[in-house]
Amino acid sequence: MTMGWIASELMAKRVYREHIPVLLRESVEFLIQNREGTLEQDGLYVDATLGGGGHSLHILSQLDSDGKLYSVDQDWEAIEAARERIGVDPRFVPLNGNFGYLDSLMPLETHGKVNGILFDLGVSTHQIREAERGFSFQDEGPLDMRMSEESGYSAYDVVNTSEFADLMRILFEYGEERYSRAIAKAIVEARPVESTGELRRIVESVVKGPKTIKSVARVFQAIRIEVNQELERLKTALDACIPLLAPGGRIVAISYHSLEDRTVKTFFKCGNHEGRIEKDFYGNKNCLIEPLLNQIIVPADEEMKLNPASRSAKMRVAIRTEKEI
Repeated sequence: MTMGWIASELMAKRVYREHIPVLLRESVEFLIQNREGTLEQDGLYVDATLGGGGHSLHILSQLDSDGKLYSVDQDWEAIEAARERIGVDPRFVPLNGNFGYLDSLMPLETHGKVNGILFDLGVSTHQIREAERGFSFQDEGPLDMRMSEESGYSAYDVVNTSEFADLMRILFEYGEERYSRAIAKAIVEARPVESTGELRRIVESVVKGPKTIKSVARVFQAIRIEVNQELERLKTALDACIPLLAPGGRIVAISYHSLEDRTVKTFFKCGNHEGRIEKDFYGNKNCLIEPLLNQIIVPADEEMKLNPASRSAKMRVAIRTEKEI
């Protein structure tokens, strides 16, 4: 059974599955509400992770006729689904591309004028549930995991062409998997690995007992992050926010695993990825961005019951300071 055969069989059954937006009310409220508590309903906003359009639709419902929303996604299927869901709305401008290039995707005239940018990180429900996308270990599918089908680098390449040391590093750094060495060794010995099912069975042959499923999930997460260069793209996207935001503009970021949250937390500390506190000649804090909230916002119990996928979500909010670039 080849990867191409699996993909072609599943393509015939392809249907877009709607993503349930996480922390919908909370994220949009912080996005469009300024420090004084006033809703900036005529503002300019960016949904950097459009997906099925759930957050974008709610943002638009809170804006008046002068508001504007640019929504970004690298997956054309997501853009088309969002267009269908939102309908014709002159305030809504979808942009196709990776949010890592957010500053290039946004029109030059918007730079320095954006009131809020939203990131809902991770994988959409549609991508997980479409077996031919290869994100899920629950269904048999090809080793793909590309968030954009225009990318040539897939999970198949990571699994079957990475050197042993590189594969072990990927599993350890991006999956925080304690059995990374043994799993990488088993993968190399089993090559070629053609499907998600085969990869899952390899992990299960190494890790036994109640921890097996968590190891499988960590391995799939690690490979997905490597395929899509998620952490590097997140860093460049966060960097791009600073020249886009107007003073007082907000960044709202929802993350789903510790690596994403750590990256966001470090950047929100002072606008760099080292967590370095910049100071002026007099020793005063001189940061272009700072946390708006000291605490993490997580879904309420009711939301977690209705949408179990929200259980790992953590939301942080930062604000663009009055400092000049």
